[in-house]
Amino acid sequence: MSRDYELGFILNPEVSEDEIRALLDRIDQIVANYGGQIVKVNHWGRRRLAYPIERHRDGYYIFIDSILTPETVAEIERTLRVSEIVFRHMMKRRDPKAVQKEREARAAAAVAQAEAAIQAEASAAQAKAEASATPIEAGNQNEAPVEGKTEAEEIPVTPVAEEEAIVLSPEEIESAPPAIENPEAIEA
Repeated sequence: MSRDYELGFILNPEVSEDEIRALLDRIDQIVANYGGQIVKVNHWGRRRLAYPIERHRDGYYIFIDSILTPETVAEIERTLRVSEIVFRHMMKRRDPKAVQKEREARAAAAVAQAEAAIQAEASAAQAKAEASATPIEAGNQNEAPVEGKTEAEEIPVTPVAEEEAIVLSPEEIESAPPAIENPEAIEA
């Protein structure tokens, strides 16, 4: 019967990345051999210890959330107990209600992220389709404006999503400062 566990351990701060990776690979191999699953690995990095351990004031903290069987827990604890680079380790069973809430939140976040990606892709495709449907002609820039139309109406407008559209009232347009015609006049 598999249950959710959290494993926390503190390593000697003088160990190399290769040694840390080798230990994590060993734990991953044990979990895979016994049919478990590692959900998340959280590297806190080098932190100050509450009290000196083997004359060291710092330690390298790692936390692993996993789904394990009791045999896997015993094997991981045996491996960590005999390892020379592990100062302290602790394996605890997680509350099933808290784990369920965490899984639901993670699933909801994944769904929201997928929907956002689909929506962004659809809006990009729509913008591309609209841009290709109304090509800008290079010869129109030097022609005189047609009577009854202002210059602002002739400037091609790129499509903006409805949520991002900014609508100004005539009063706001009148109170807006004039555009700078000579950008070289402004110096930083």
